[in-house]
Amino acid sequence: MIDNLLFLAAPITVSIILAGILSYLGNHILTRGIIFVDIAVAQIAALGTMIGLLLGFAEESANVKMISYIFTIAVISIFALTKFKKQVISQEAIIGIIYCLALGTAMLLAERIPGGSNFISKTITGNLLWVTWKSVLSCLIMFILIGIIHVIFRRHFIKISDSKNGLPYSLWKTRAYELLFYITFSMVIVKAVPIGGVFFVFTLLIAPAAAATLFTDSWKKRLIWSWIIGITGAIAGMYLSFTMNISNAPAIVTLLGLIVFLFAFIKLATKRIVSHNLSKEKGS
Repeated sequence: MIDNLLFLAAPITVSIILAGILSYLGNHILTRGIIFVDIAVAQIAALGTMIGLLLGFAEESANVKMISYIFTIAVISIFALTKFKKQVISQEAIIGIIYCLALGTAMLLAERIPGGSNFISKTITGNLLWVTWKSVLSCLIMFILIGIIHVIFRRHFIKISDSKNGLPYSLWKTRAYELLFYITFSMVIVKAVPIGGVFFVFTLLIAPAAAATLFTDSWKKRLIWSWIIGITGAIAGMYLSFTMNISNAPAIVTLLGLIVFLFAFIKLATKRIVSHNLSKEKGS
């Protein structure tokens, strides 16, 4: 039992760390209405990695990681700079085009790389169970630094998120803050996807924020509840995967998905009860 817990200590720890940062970012992404941006970023990162593999570098090498980060930041910078006063093409549409373009190109490159199709599969499944303490520490350090940036600029990021397609500042000032937000966001996604996979990252990003949004509009309360739901779901999912001998990332994804639907049901039931009681009071 102790040996199993020690083996799961690193996956549990990194899941908690990822739940913390992704639940926070998810509130921004959900408010902005660009739900699938993380999948697009993940695919861009995968394409950057495949370019590095095509150039002859090893998959886990620093060169491949650097190429992936540079490529991802370059593409997402273009996305951040496509915010206009009058948005002719929605950013969600741009996200979809970027994703399809990156996926199509990656599939073409996969034909030229030995084991290329296996690498594409790994971006979906991740490698959560075999994460090392070195990876956990590097995640923690990176996310703390990114967290400091978001604390410093939090009011600007929140103001832009609340405005959705609007421009709370001048065009180029808004774009500058957007650029900073999306660069830090991309760095988190590029770091998280190889560990947990696309679906794991997407669920931790959106599910806790969606569940919290059902009950409050306050940014502070949403962030607190997102952290509670995300971290609790990650730990509970890991426990279920251990006790039931099932895959850990899918267990966390399934559990958090069910939590969102459960919260939605509670919200709907509560609303109907309140509405029914008000009707009775008016009738009496």
